Amino acid sequence: MPLLSFDSLSSQLPASWKSSVVGQVGPARIKVLRMDQQAHAEESHDYNEALLVTHGCLRLGIAGSEVRVNAGQMYLVEAGLVHAVLPGSHGTLVIIDV
Repeated sequence: MPLLSFDSLSSQLPASWKSSVVGQVGPARIKVLRMDQQAHAEESHDYNEALLVTHGCLRLGIAGSEVRVNAGQMYLVEAGLVHAVLPGSHGTLVIIDV
């Protein structure tokens, strides 16, 4: 597998908040995207989703509270958990899901 720079990959994407699959480990897909301060509506999934911030900050709204995920941190969104992206999220986000 080649060496990947998530920050470099996200900066080359044509649009913010549009993920690109960069690899796979077993059944898990590894995706990268660029965050751009925009908010996104609540959503939930029927699978776990790992949200790893490599640059910047992800602001999540979960159960009426804010969870800040800073560079070098990862938040595990468990299946069925309703979550939203709050305004001000910026940088590079790596998503690992099935």
